[in-house]
Amino acid sequence: MNLRWRWRWRRRWVRRRLLELEAENAKFSSQLANCRCHEKEDERSAVSCDSSLETSRKSNSGSKKITKEIVKGKVPGYDTRIMNHHCKRYVALKVMYFGQRFYGFAAEAQMDPTIESEIFKALEKTRLLVGDKKESHYSRCGRTDKGVSAVGQVIALYLRSNLKETCENNEEGEIDYVRVLNRALPDDIRVFGWCPVPLGLNARFSCLGREYYYLFWGENLNLLAMESAGRKFIGEHDFRNFCKMDALNVHNYRRKVTSFSISPCDVRCDENQLWAIKIKGSAFLWHQVRCMVAVLFLIGQGHESPDVIDALLDTDRIPRKPQYSMAPEIPLVLQSCEFEGLNFTCSSDSMQALRVHLANECQNYHLKAAIFHEALQSCLPIEKDQRSLDNGTVKKKSSHAPLMSRPTELRGIFSVILSNPKAV
Repeated sequence: MNLRWRWRWRRRWVRRRLLELEAENAKFSSQLANCRCHEKEDERSAVSCDSSLETSRKSNSGSKKITKEIVKGKVPGYDTRIMNHHCKRYVALKVMYFGQRFYGFAAEAQMDPTIESEIFKALEKTRLLVGDKKESHYSRCGRTDKGVSAVGQVIALYLRSNLKETCENNEEGEIDYVRVLNRALPDDIRVFGWCPVPLGLNARFSCLGREYYYLFWGENLNLLAMESAGRKFIGEHDFRNFCKMDALNVHNYRRKVTSFSISPCDVRCDENQLWAIKIKGSAFLWHQVRCMVAVLFLIGQGHESPDVIDALLDTDRIPRKPQYSMAPEIPLVLQSCEFEGLNFTCSSDSMQALRVHLANECQNYHLKAAIFHEALQSCLPIEKDQRSLDNGTVKKKSSHAPLMSRPTELRGIFSVILSNPKAV
């Protein structure tokens, strides 16, 4: 009886401690988001550069090379407030990017580089940004994670305009935003369309639907079983078992999936066909698509039945997410963001330059693939020799633990405690 009382007391203490740690984490995250240290550092560096430049001018003893380096150090940014007297226009930009080297899209993660930080660097460099980020009424449609790519991301904000009186459909004489920005952006980010938008538009909340696709090789997968299981996602469901729980910021896990399909791509590697899972919905939870794909892979490999989708969508039966690994992030792509009445445009010159750039990028990646293919071919004889040394022994396959028998994630405990503190 004494041991049982101790166990109950320890469990209650652990729950209270978890609640305290979660509250401290939220407090520190809020402080980090509101931190302005980097702005003060930029101001100090700018003052330091100004003083160094003034000293070099007065002394006239330094070489021209040193002076150029000092001037170059002043590049970190410019005071966007001096642009407020310029005409401005509220526009939407359609953006594509290859996310492998970025720490996600949003700059709030305090990690560099991000796609958003690179875009704002280009906006400052080209003097298109009017005011700071808040004054520009900036909004983004999708907040893609680390490593995820996009060919249809949309952002909206005020940009400098050549037109004194802007009409929504007036594009004659306007700045070629696509051409100007693409000259300043890194090779793995490109703008390929812009559109004037009404002031009430918000790229996140005005979006009617988002479509993702996930690329994968179809070898040794039961594609029919995967497609049959994937169609169970269509409709409005509680997807808490198909996402990374964020109990502090998300309280409604119901999302609507409008379409699901698996189709072949026009790419092969030897005899292996590349396929794409396409999922469209009004909005998605954190890591939702990657969790959905991970369970579909377990079904395609024969480890799980398609009925496991029904079980995981039944949150009364399975209130907490079982522990399983998400699908890798690199093959995930945000394909499109749907808006009512937006028609993105791009000048013929900018589109031609974009095609040339993408063609060159494709060739570069084909060259890299060829190098890896040659390395693979050189490894094949070693692999044959190794088989003979193994004397025909077969490695034991790793066992699979059914999802329904796995322990649930700790994050589920956090959500229960936070939603019902009296249970502690």
